[in-house]
Order: sequence, then structure tokens, then C-alpha cells
Amino acid sequence: YTMIKRTLYFGNPAYLSTENRQLLIRLPDKCGSGNAVTKSIPIEDIGVVVLDNRQITITQAALESLSENASAVIVCDSTHHPVSLQLPLDGNTLQSERFAAQIRASLPLKKQLWQQTIQCKIRNQAMVLSSIRNCETGNMIAWSSQVKSGDSDNLEARAAAYYWRNMFPSVPDFTRDRYGCLPNNLLNYGYAILRAVVARALVVNGLLPTLGIHHHNRYNAYCLADDIMEPYRPFVDALVVDIFDNSDGFVDLTTSVKSRLLSIPTIDVVIDGCRSPLMNGVGRTTYSLYKCFSGESRKLVYPSFTL
Repeated sequence: YTMIKRTLYFGNPAYLSTENRQLLIRLPDKCGSGNAVTKSIPIEDIGVVVLDNRQITITQAALESLSENASAVIVCDSTHHPVSLQLPLDGNTLQSERFAAQIRASLPLKKQLWQQTIQCKIRNQAMVLSSIRNCETGNMIAWSSQVKSGDSDNLEARAAAYYWRNMFPSVPDFTRDRYGCLPNNLLNYGYAILRAVVARALVVNGLLPTLGIHHHNRYNAYCLADDIMEPYRPFVDALVVDIFDNSDGFVDLTTSVKSRLLSIPTIDVVIDGCRSPLMNGVGRTTYSLYKCFSGESRKLVYPSFTL
């Protein structure tokens, strides 16, 4: 069992530096006494850092220490949406060997891995829809079993259309669109956190987040992260539904909402009957991916959604 790494969110002005392998956090004194409040957190405990204020200063030394610890650093824009992700270039002692195995991976293997990925994603979507919305999902279960190598029939899209049509019944004609209506804003934010967790785990396991097994986009540096996070998306969706259902239908990215979305790395997932935090589950998934690239296995280890 691996210790769960912490996710740190900074939404107010702060000065971040490092000393003795600790991240030092200096916060301005709100009482006007001139005395800044200083806290410290061991660098080794940090998995993800979210910087969401234009008056945050972070030192080069702090960024270096976070990179050495394989911590992911997310920078948000003025609208509080994540716009960049920093990861270390050197995340594993066997990195060059693992890069080579990843690059050599055959097209049939990558198509088989994508088949497994979509099968699991659709199953997890079906479980979310059935348990949260009490919807009929026999069709989705059937589609998951019919996914071919490489998902040549694009059953992912067919399942997604049915899934999103029923996930937010209070929103007429809801569609999943990055720039679409609420609660797409919550989904965007949650997926950005998930993407950072997956990209970090890929780097830790000596893999290139850029070279996908399915996603290919010359402008996307995280194609593999986008591939591997697919079966984990329904866990984010379930959290967003809970937030949305308990709101008045208008959900802005308030501090309390972001706080809940930042708990994504600690959500319970079940892999092979064992329950663990999502961040640890992602670690198991990305390690199993390396095993597939190295020829030691042909099966990706993914989570199943259970209440």
C-alpha cells in the first residue's frame, strides 16, 4: 500500500519556497499586523499543486524540488480554469529503457489496449448511470462486450451519447462539451485534476505521456494520459452529479466546489476486489501499462465503479 500523496490548492496570494525538503508557504497577514503566516509541508508528501491566483510567487528552488519528487504543478488562468501542467522530465531510473519499449509497441497491441480501455470505460459509465440515475443500462453492458480491437465501430461514442443524455435530466438536451453549458465547467475542472494525476503516474513509471495508444494530436502533449484516464472519468462524473444535484442548478467554481473536486485523488476505487484511493489505483494502471509495453503482460489493470 502506497501512501496517498496530498493535493495542495492555492487560491489566495502566497509566497512558496523550500527549505530542508519542506515546501514553505507564506500567506499575507489579513489582520494588517505585518506578520506573514508561514506553514510547511514535506515535499515528499505532495502529489499535485494547484496555483490559482495571479499573486502567487513560487521560487525556482521550490519548482525544482517538486519536480524531483515527481509532483504535478497545475497553473490556472484568470477564470480559474487549469491552463498548464508541469511534470518532471526524469521520472524513473529506467526511463530510457521504458521509453524504447513504449515506442516499439506494435499497432495490434495498442488496439487491444484501447479495446480494454473502452470496454472498462463503458462498464463504469453503465454502473454510474444505473446506481445514480436508476437508468436501464443493459444496452451499455452489451456495447461494452461488443467493443472490437481499436473500437473500430466507435461504440465509445454511442455509449457516450446515451450516457450524457441521461446523466443530467434537469438540463434539457445536455451534451458534454468543453465550452458548453453547466455543469460542463465542473467536469472540465475535475478532468484536469484527473489528467494531472494520470500524467504524473505515467512519468513515475517511466512512460512518455505524449505518445498515446489511441489519441493522436500534434498539439497535445498528454495523449497517453488522455487515453488512460478514460475508465476513471466516470468517478469524476459521479462526484460532479452529486455536487450539481445538491445545488440550485447554477454551480460556479467556488472555493467549496473546488475543494470537493480536489478530493478526486482520494476517491475510493476498486481494482481486483481491493479498494484503494484513486491516485494509488492510477499507479497500478500505469504500471500495468508498462508491463504491456515490455511484453510481460497483455492486460491493463483498470478500476470498476462500485458505490
